[in-house]
Amino acid sequence: MTREIIHSDAAPAAIGPYAQAVRSGKLVFLSGQIPLDPVSGQLVAGDIGAQAHQVFANLQAVAQAAGGSLAQAVRIGIFLTDLGDFAAVNAVMEALLTPPYPARATIGVAALPRGARIEADAILALD
Repeated sequence: MTREIIHSDAAPAAIGPYAQAVRSGKLVFLSGQIPLDPVSGQLVAGDIGAQAHQVFANLQAVAQAAGGSLAQAVRIGIFLTDLGDFAAVNAVMEALLTPPYPARATIGVAALPRGARIEADAILALD
């Protein structure tokens, strides 16, 4: 099994001992992204919609660095500090992704790094 580490300067750098993504064969495992602006390294201002848009922009940047896009996502995991944000995050996903949608899990958590309200990870299957 070969592993290729994926990195994109268009997404925030890892804030721990992990890679932004790892490619193994035709699968790419994207690490969780929180709504950090890749230039400033700070959380984006605004509501859950703004935070969700930044999370998906970060994931898309890493997906592109791997030679793919979120259109090839087969699974997305979402972590929310408030499950009341579920509908707003669904609206963002629906605006950014097209059918067929990937499998997904949404999990309520007590807290996320840097006080983020949302984190998401993904698995891509490249052609």
